[in-house]
Amino acid sequence: MENFLESLQLMVIGMATVFSVLLLVIFLGNLLIKAINRFAPEEVATKVTNQRENAAIDPTVAQAIQLAIAQITNGKGKVEKIEKK
Repeated sequence: MENFLESLQLMVIGMATVFSVLLLVIFLGNLLIKAINRFAPEEVATKVTNQRENAAIDPTVAQAIQLAIAQITNGKGKVEKIEKK
């Protein structure tokens, strides 16, 4: 009976230690996230416009893309839309 109580005590101490370490990790992680968001905010991307952005894609490039996809997919693939980003 003495060994059982000692093992139960060790189990409770071990579980409490793991629980406290996990709480510490969660607390420090949240603190780190808040600090990063405060001192290093996400950069806002500015959209650069140029003359070619509004232009349509060159038909020869579109045809080359379609042929490449047809070759890779053995004719099963289909190009529905080509967008320029």
